[in-house]
Amino acid sequence: MSNLTEVEVLWLEKRIENRIRFGRIVKERKLDRHRRVLSFAPGSVFAFVRWTSNDFGTIISRIDILRAVAPGQRCLTVPYVKPGGEILLRLSGWQKVERVLQIVDAIEALGIDPADVAPDHWHHVHNRLSVNENPRPYTQARHQAWLHRQRVMR
Repeated sequence: MSNLTEVEVLWLEKRIENRIRFGRIVKERKLDRHRRVLSFAPGSVFAFVRWTSNDFGTIISRIDILRAVAPGQRCLTVPYVKPGGEILLRLSGWQKVERVLQIVDAIEALGIDPADVAPDHWHHVHNRLSVNENPRPYTQARHQAWLHRQRVMR
């Protein structure tokens, strides 16, 4: 068993799109022209976006921000993610998914890799958007506090 978390991404034009929005991919394997398996190291954070439609329109629109787990750690199952992950954010419905993508864009505009954001912030975003409230923005000061906390805790 590998110590990596594997995510199967799939793209079928106008039907299914499973993709990674951010995260540090350590290994990639092509299965066929529509499917690849991307692997993440334990502890790394990544965003997995799933979208599916049929002849009548969108039927699934979901985003999961996950932390990859080490072998033997507890995790929750997520479709297409093996063995699963620690869920930092899980939202569905296009309006909420779009809002999370806008938040990711805003974080990147600050020059911060979303994979390095404090996990507590993703919990905060999940909780606020779940009840249709606006989350607090992630700031450089918040990020510096998170980096300092990581150094102190080591």
